Amino acid sequence: MTIPWLTILALLPVVGAVALIFTGVKAAKQVALAVSLITLAFALYIATQFRIGGGMQLVEQAPWIKPLGVYYALGLDGVGLTLVLLVVIITPVVIIASWRDFEPVDPGPEQVDGSRPTGVETLAPKYDSRVFFALVLAVQSCALYLFLATDVFLFYVFFEVILIPMYFLIGGFGPGPRRTYAAAKFLIFGLLGGFVMLASIIGLYVQSDRAGEPSYLLSTLSQLDFGTATGRWLFLGFMFAFAIKAPLVPLHTWLPDAAEESTAGGATMMVGVMDKIGTFGMIRFCLGLFPEASQWATPVVLVLATISILYGAILAIGSRDIMRFIAYTSISHFGFIVLGIFAFTSQSLTGSSLYMLNHGLATAALFVMAGYLIKRRGSRDMNAYRGVDQVAPVLAGLLLFAGLNTLSLPGLGSFVSEFMVLAGTFGRHPAYAVVSTLAIVLAALYILIMYQRTMTGPASEEVKEKITELNGRERLAMAPLVLLILLLGVFPKPMLSIIEPSTQATMQHVGVTDPEPRVSAEGGR
Repeated sequence: MTIPWLTILALLPVVGAVALIFTGVKAAKQVALAVSLITLAFALYIATQFRIGGGMQLVEQAPWIKPLGVYYALGLDGVGLTLVLLVVIITPVVIIASWRDFEPVDPGPEQVDGSRPTGVETLAPKYDSRVFFALVLAVQSCALYLFLATDVFLFYVFFEVILIPMYFLIGGFGPGPRRTYAAAKFLIFGLLGGFVMLASIIGLYVQSDRAGEPSYLLSTLSQLDFGTATGRWLFLGFMFAFAIKAPLVPLHTWLPDAAEESTAGGATMMVGVMDKIGTFGMIRFCLGLFPEASQWATPVVLVLATISILYGAILAIGSRDIMRFIAYTSISHFGFIVLGIFAFTSQSLTGSSLYMLNHGLATAALFVMAGYLIKRRGSRDMNAYRGVDQVAPVLAGLLLFAGLNTLSLPGLGSFVSEFMVLAGTFGRHPAYAVVSTLAIVLAALYILIMYQRTMTGPASEEVKEKITELNGRERLAMAPLVLLILLLGVFPKPMLSIIEPSTQATMQHVGVTDPEPRVSAEGGR
């Protein structure tokens, strides 16, 4: 490698974040958008250089902490490229959608007792918009490093570092009165997961040192035989951290609070981008380093994934806070992703990898639309928005589109990945697939209930006065999400072609093959 393409890609956003410190508040969003678009263009160029089926590519490797065997090592495979593209697409969408989020808004009328309606934004940001956009770019940079790192120690560093900008996005800009609590809870859960994973990382050093030379390179560690007992203990440390980040029931409780107390842009970066680190880590590290332990833990993980699928869907049905509602739907969808990973079929694993991309786009669309509503009405309570379709039909239509994608309507992106996960899981674990399919019915229920509560019915005077149609900038933010959701729904082959060689290599490394097709006696004649 003569040009460190991946390093340049990962550093572009953080350079932009630093530049924002010396930029005026009025020009901050323009600078942030320009940096995010340059990063997007650079990532698309790198994608054109990617050879399908070529394994780990554009590899960069240099000694970092020699006594510990730590390298500054980056590389790009099909799954990593998919998530890199997700990050660089979502970031400019967040910046455009958050363009005027920090302008003053009328908090709404007082009630008879002098209090404000439930869900009203009551707290002003602690910092100016320049800090917000710098933090968004910092999260983007950390996420890119995490999806590119091929050294376990380097991955761990950014696994912890990304908590800092995300903490301030929640605690510094969240509109709710519980934003400090939510940010602290997010940080505690994240640090706990990182602390447990650190113990396993130290164990990797000991094991590699005993094998001859200490190393944290994935290419080296994946060839080591850790032994059954040791491998399982090391696996548990990584899996615990990734189950928090994903999040998987019962380690999910931080997410609804953090999403509820975040701005729409902050929640999108958290759920649409950062949380993918958990499921990506399960593929890259749990399956890649501990194949035997991954199979050993499969029965428990499949049960937890199925519980997450149904639990998140049921809680979404009963949610009135629209931000909390989206968080619960994400818990359900992350359950599908984890289910597909540990079903150990090439179809389910490929579906889970594609699901990460589709869920990021779906979540971004829902949070962006929720942000538009909250900015206008000043409330997160769904019941405060009845009759919106009468005064803002385009807004209502886009919210319905985002919802239909979330419930996996055929022809939209989420359907393809969810169907692949369920079909692949059915081949090896039919009971889990059948039970998880119930969530499709629940998804239709919670999306239609949400839409009915917010968009239909007679419009109140407050809705008629405050809810206005989407302007050009707001439609521009949604345009790439809508186009990609439609494209991935009707023509997913290009992304599947990128992902499949990586998932096949993972299946081969784990040592599992797809189950034989089940054919009846008469059908086989």
